[in-house]
Amino acid sequence: MAEATSTAPKTARKSAPKSKKPAVKRKPVTKRAPAKKSAPDFAANAQETGRNVFLAGLGVYGKAYDEAQEQLNSLQKRMEARRKKADKMYKELVKRGEKVEKDAKVAIKDIDLPKLELDSLTDRKKLQAQLKKAKARFADLKDSIRMKSAA
Repeated sequence: MAEATSTAPKTARKSAPKSKKPAVKRKPVTKRAPAKKSAPDFAANAQETGRNVFLAGLGVYGKAYDEAQEQLNSLQKRMEARRKKADKMYKELVKRGEKVEKDAKVAIKDIDLPKLELDSLTDRKKLQAQLKKAKARFADLKDSIRMKSAA
């Protein structure tokens, strides 16, 4: 029995150190070999990543430039359309102004203005009648302009 107790601890001692030592030796060997091989790959990978970052920056710049050009072209087209519309409206307003001027001249000619004489100025009834007629004619002219502008 004494022999069994003495041999049991010896086997336990021998098996414990043997299991720890080979595991420690194997791990550093496997780690060192890929590290030496990956050094050139790491440099190439870093260079490729840097180039890709540069190209992505150029792509962003190009896309922003294209969008700015599209917006500029769109604005130019809108401005041209508005200029054409403004020119058309200007011509219409000139024609309308000419017509209003013509109607006003006719209205003024229709009014019988007495010659400025002292006698005619003293005749207040005639002067008030002429003034009333002129006001009525201008009111008609004003109403006709409002009707055309509403239409």
